[in-house]
Amino acid sequence: MNSKYAIGIDLGTTNSALAYRSLENDDAPVECLAIPQLVDETTEEGRTTLPSFLHIGTEKGTWNVGEWARRRAAEAPGRTVAAAKSWLCHSRVDRHEAILPWGAPADVEKCSPVEASKRYLQHLAGAWNKQFPDAPFAEQQIVLTVPASFDASARELTSLAAKEAALPEHFILLEEPQSAVYAWLAQVGNDWRKQLGKDDTLLVCDVGGGTTDFTLVRVEDEDGDLVLRRVAVGNHILVGGDNMDLFTAHMAQQAFAEQGVQVDAWQSTALWHACRQAKENLLDPAGAETHPVTVLGRGRKVIGGNISVDLNRRQISDALLEGFFPTCGLDDRPRRAQLSGFRELGLPYEHDTAITRHLAAFLGMHAEGGASVRPTHVLFNGGVFKSEIFKNRLMELMGSWFGQAPQLLDGNEDLDHAVATGGAFYAAAKHSGGVRIRGGTARAYYLGIETAGLAIPGAPRPLHAFCVVPAGMEEGSELQVPGDSFGLVTGEPAHFRVLSSAVRKQDQPGDMLASWSEEELQETDSLEAELPAAEGVEDGGGYIPVRFESRVTELGIFELWCVSTITDHRWKLEFSVRDEQE
Repeated sequence: MNSKYAIGIDLGTTNSALAYRSLENDDAPVECLAIPQLVDETTEEGRTTLPSFLHIGTEKGTWNVGEWARRRAAEAPGRTVAAAKSWLCHSRVDRHEAILPWGAPADVEKCSPVEASKRYLQHLAGAWNKQFPDAPFAEQQIVLTVPASFDASARELTSLAAKEAALPEHFILLEEPQSAVYAWLAQVGNDWRKQLGKDDTLLVCDVGGGTTDFTLVRVEDEDGDLVLRRVAVGNHILVGGDNMDLFTAHMAQQAFAEQGVQVDAWQSTALWHACRQAKENLLDPAGAETHPVTVLGRGRKVIGGNISVDLNRRQISDALLEGFFPTCGLDDRPRRAQLSGFRELGLPYEHDTAITRHLAAFLGMHAEGGASVRPTHVLFNGGVFKSEIFKNRLMELMGSWFGQAPQLLDGNEDLDHAVATGGAFYAAAKHSGGVRIRGGTARAYYLGIETAGLAIPGAPRPLHAFCVVPAGMEEGSELQVPGDSFGLVTGEPAHFRVLSSAVRKQDQPGDMLASWSEEELQETDSLEAELPAAEGVEDGGGYIPVRFESRVTELGIFELWCVSTITDHRWKLEFSVRDEQE
């Protein structure tokens, strides 16, 4: 295929963006696409970010995405889809079902997280084709970014949304923190080796609208040349700018209460969306000292008309700093809340919003020689870090932890477009050659193997974890998993449990774990299938002996094949991305 452009797409929780670079000119810069979108009811403008909001109209089948949809969230929250990306990795709901907007009235038309993601991508594709009719979107080299903490099923759902949006079959998934590093490389070029040296460890701290992502990149010497290798990623942490917006809304709600104004549930959701702009303006050094927040009336019993309160810059910045970036020790860990017996199946936001404690846990989780990892350099990414107070707090805190603060990498100041820019740079580098970050899969994957033995009433048989994909397995590779054969259920529905680990880098394919801690292994989406029976084969009491072959596709998606040891039959297990109701 004769591609003319390399394209990077940041499919963000709060904002999306598209950047591109010509493949016909090696000196061409990376540019950002102006994306046409409604900014009010009748006005369309081209902007370099597309708010990841979808407003559903009152007439069936009508909807729009972008700035106008975001603004309407404050007045019609029950018709506005937000944070669809966060729902893609929430395995306790059916992400193919029309469940968004979550909690919307029954008469509101809804869509699935996959559908919402598809519509954002379709809008970006349409904007591209309108501006570049001679270079169709589906014929370009495209990189789509995902959080480093996305597991295999969340990546597969993102891939599905992309395919339904008519992205080309050969598009690539790239981890967002890596993309931020590529954006930095695009700025500094070959001079990156002047800032990073052998054995340096770069911490990429990415706090976006919906998630917090931590990644470690090591500088290694390979045959006399410096190379970059991603060595660790964190768990999926649902803390970000959205939480800050909600906290700001909580403070506004208290201010209303001091005026004797009661805010109902509908208005609380509208207030959350309205406070997003207030927070951004108050944290902007060039912004005003106060910002008004308005609540729409809901009748005489609650509010007879629109009422506003002014939020104060100092009050908001101090509260957000202490609420999300409090000082803590390197040995501190996120606090766990006491669990209720019942919980709504909304997004599983973190109970502890202290990003500093999550960072301490991440550096301790990947300890080297018994001590927490000490980053030598740091690269900030994500809209939250537009505010210098959050950057400064983390730098000061890491200085107190290690006796010396890491060095802040120069460049990469455009936090709104860094991920898309890095994606375009990577797509071009992959096409024509250039520096690339190595690392393979961020996690090791394991199959839950039920042990044989005598049955005990009321007690499940112990579960062992059998490693089938090691951490760092390269995309586009496959392996035959060594070890004994296992019994595979065929001819009837079966549930296959899968676990993953971001920290057990020493495990190799064929290793069997009899025990582990919750911090080491987490259960991910199951594999579920009714595999066809092998005709003419005695199944040995319901099981056929198999060995495993593992593949990691170019998209970073894990595939598992079960290969019979007694016939030529092979079965592929697919990730189940449906709700696991237990």
